[in-house]
Amino acid sequence: MLSTTRSTLRNTDVLVVGGGIAGLSAAVFLAQQGVDCLLVERRSELSGHPRARGVHPRAMELMRAAGVEDELRGTPSARILAGNSGVVAARSLAGPELGVLDEKYVMDVGADLGSLSPTGWCLCHQGELEDVLRGRAERLGVALRFSTELVSFTQNGAGLTALVRDRATGAERTIEARYLVAADGARSGVRETLGVPFDGETLGHYLNIHFRADLTEPLAGRRFLMCHTANDELRGALMPLDNASDWLLHVAYDPRTEDPESFTEERCAALVRAATGVPGLRPRIRSVSPWDGAARTAGRFRDGRVFLVGDAAHVMPPSGGFGSSTGIQDAHNLAWKLAAVLDGWAGEPLLDSYDEERRPICRATVEQAALRSKDRPRLTGRTGERPPVHPGIVEDAQVWLSWRYRSSAVTPWDEGVLPGHGVWSAENDGRPGGRAPHLRLRRGGAELSVLDLFGDRPVLLTGPDNRAWQQAARAVAHELGLPLTVHGIGAELIDVDDRWPESYGVTAQGAVLVRPDGVVAWRCADAPIFAADTLRTVLVRLLARH
Repeated sequence: MLSTTRSTLRNTDVLVVGGGIAGLSAAVFLAQQGVDCLLVERRSELSGHPRARGVHPRAMELMRAAGVEDELRGTPSARILAGNSGVVAARSLAGPELGVLDEKYVMDVGADLGSLSPTGWCLCHQGELEDVLRGRAERLGVALRFSTELVSFTQNGAGLTALVRDRATGAERTIEARYLVAADGARSGVRETLGVPFDGETLGHYLNIHFRADLTEPLAGRRFLMCHTANDELRGALMPLDNASDWLLHVAYDPRTEDPESFTEERCAALVRAATGVPGLRPRIRSVSPWDGAARTAGRFRDGRVFLVGDAAHVMPPSGGFGSSTGIQDAHNLAWKLAAVLDGWAGEPLLDSYDEERRPICRATVEQAALRSKDRPRLTGRTGERPPVHPGIVEDAQVWLSWRYRSSAVTPWDEGVLPGHGVWSAENDGRPGGRAPHLRLRRGGAELSVLDLFGDRPVLLTGPDNRAWQQAARAVAHELGLPLTVHGIGAELIDVDDRWPESYGVTAQGAVLVRPDGVVAWRCADAPIFAADTLRTVLVRLLARH
């Protein structure tokens, strides 16, 4: 029996609860901003089960900013799956194909995004992504505590007190933190403790069957992302992990009549044979993991000094590959705001914008994933029987890159959103609230993206003749005590494709204020007479300094 002892108090700026993708991302982004954080994870080690697969382009931009893009692309799964693309449907892997997912809303993972982003999809497994993020967090000095669970927490005016327990020894200790980031998954204990509703629907119940079997022959050289299978014995989906002998099979089950324990090794092997169409196959079942295909969003993402990120804030079916990437974006949006408030150059009300911005986007993304999930059965029907695509489905690239925030941390906007789609813009065009458009720049002999300029402070982008803006920025930054950098495009930075200022909707004398997370906060089409007064007014309001 474990004994319970109490150890001395530890203080930290931010306590992160949960060591999955969202929690590790939050720790990395916070540490990059110089924030002291402590991460606790109840598991003794990261899960090795290959669950989610793939990081979409916007999340890869953030991984690039975290300094791990090349490391992710060098993981075994990313190297092996780099040439895979497309979703097909078939009676079985060895049987005839029934169709391919080639709808207008789909942008293939191999599509050229060079005009939109400096990066693209990375098809690494979730386990390898978590390993890379863990390594980066450790190199940045984050304190990671595995086998440590959150027992309870209480909030007060200045911060919060958390009680955590070492699951191996039973030892307990108290942690004082200014803020808590809850990244403790779909069954978040923090969310339940706060009484935050988690509304939505369950679309189905599934099992991941991880197995090994040489399927080179029925695969016949194909390099797809997923093969939906439909025959008399099952409806499922096969995912190649190495394009040869390492595979995942998704299988639906009904929890009202059966439970995951009923899927014995023999039964799973029979399902694998049905999905592959190889009657004599003897697969080696490595693991079986149940999961729910749910579409839910928390009723609020902030409760006092506690913030929900990742699956604690939203869950969605895997169709579209939005889930883990959305959690990475949550963490990135929140990290710079916490850093700015902790460092004193932004006011506490800035933190309200996390919920104002992320909850509508996440709710809309959950809806897009659900619509895609409901659209997939069309693949396995005969072409003449397929109904039209749901009109509410938004194209992939717009979901990745063309959302727009509406909050107190950006200047007001009321134009450019797709009718009936709420948060999606027709294009990424430099309007406030949207992601800053990618530009190819050259500095000296090196080429970079304009997105590489953003990270730990606001940035003012201007044209080459920016003396007035330089003077205004210097004066305002000194007066308000905040970090602010000015970059002249066409001056020290060469605009390779000559897309500035058109891409940002300003004249050559205009300026665009971009937040540390790469979101356009404000733009001024031309140079005002009183540039310093204008810039001061904008920054005071956007950073909640009043």
